[in-house]
Amino acid sequence: MSTLSTTRMSSKGQIVIPEEIRMIMDLHAGDQFIAVAEKDVVILKRITQPSLNEFSSLIAKARKQAKSAGLTKEALLDAIKEVRKK
Repeated sequence: MSTLSTTRMSSKGQIVIPEEIRMIMDLHAGDQFIAVAEKDVVILKRITQPSLNEFSSLIAKARKQAKSAGLTKEALLDAIKEVRKK
């Protein structure tokens, strides 16, 4: 079930996430978010560190996509060398 609450933006552009939502979502001071804006909607997505299983899955997916795109290890190393020269 969604929780609906209102809040206001301060003169410094700060918005308080209501206590009820912070408690439900287990949010704490220092948590980081990505803010996405589309027309009159702002979405905040908490940034969380992936678990080892999630990370392994992400790496496998990235390797599969790189292979299907024809990216070779040599091409990747060459690209890294080029970027490091700058």
